[in-house]
Amino acid sequence: MGEVSVKLTVNGQPRAATVEPRVTLADFLREQLQLTGTHLGCEHGVCGACTVLVDGAAVRSCLMFAVQADGAEVTTIEGIGSPDGGLSAVQSAFRDCHGLQCGFCTPGFVVSVTAFLRDHPNPTDPEIREALSGNLCRCTGYQGIVNAVQQAAGAARRGELR
Repeated sequence: MGEVSVKLTVNGQPRAATVEPRVTLADFLREQLQLTGTHLGCEHGVCGACTVLVDGAAVRSCLMFAVQADGAEVTTIEGIGSPDGGLSAVQSAFRDCHGLQCGFCTPGFVVSVTAFLRDHPNPTDPEIREALSGNLCRCTGYQGIVNAVQQAAGAARRGELR
């Protein structure tokens, strides 16, 4: 089968391209759009490093084909902060609470937490840990990440989450 045309909005910008049907959304974002903040770890949907928002839902971009995103709105880590380069409340909390070390897993965590807090602005610790269970980190020991989610939840409750 030949290439297929896709049209989608990525980080607020309309994008159109032709892709082979077998190209994952992660590879499309990284290779064709040069949005390399979406990381590839396991490429089996287990680690969460490739998490992006598709129509507001957190999805593993390594498990989704680019053609499946046709017509969708995709937000990558590059689109989480403000247009002027300012950090989002979640990004600031990860920085403030030392929720990152090597940084490889951080984009997936930030995107996942952004979606989680949008839907759960007042999470309990068990809810936070459950929400984080789909993302793996080899460096932090998770406590800084949990603390970051708790801090960002305060911003979510105040309506300051972006």
